[in-house]
Amino acid sequence: MKLLLLCVLLGAAAAFDDDKIIGGATCAKNSVPYIVSLNSGYHFCGGSLINNQWVVSAAHCYKACLISGWGNTLSSGSNYPDLLQCLYAPILTDAQCNNAYPGEITNNMICLGFLEGGKDSCQGDSGGPVVCNGQLQGVVSWGYGCAQRNYPGVYTKVCNYNSWIQSTIAAN
Repeated sequence: MKLLLLCVLLGAAAAFDDDKIIGGATCAKNSVPYIVSLNSGYHFCGGSLINNQWVVSAAHCYKACLISGWGNTLSSGSNYPDLLQCLYAPILTDAQCNNAYPGEITNNMICLGFLEGGKDSCQGDSGGPVVCNGQLQGVVSWGYGCAQRNYPGVYTKVCNYNSWIQSTIAAN
């Protein structure tokens, strides 16, 4: 079954290393048919099956996403590589994103990156993918400068455009 992540919860609360059931008991076999294990060779988070193709989970289950492109590799100056560059960057909370760009962030945007600066997407990377656990979650969009302290990258939230994407594909 093809599981797609519903990213309505993107930007949810931060993860804690001790997220677990405390004081519970082992569930009876097959008593919770709607729960799924998000798994990458090991269980790292749970999710809820909401229909035969969709799972809802918490954004903090996706701690880092892969950004890739052939854009500028310098925060000051210009250097466009011949070889594809890759960066794993953390998803930031909605609060962190809004603090970096007050009044500029919409529900169609997410922020990823390092608030300390030094790593980011840049000019020439626009339009490229943001992939979290093998799922396209974002498109490189904009930011203030590149790799600047307190100014993470801003990315278009792909899940908000799923209907448009599907209808465009179907029409062509």
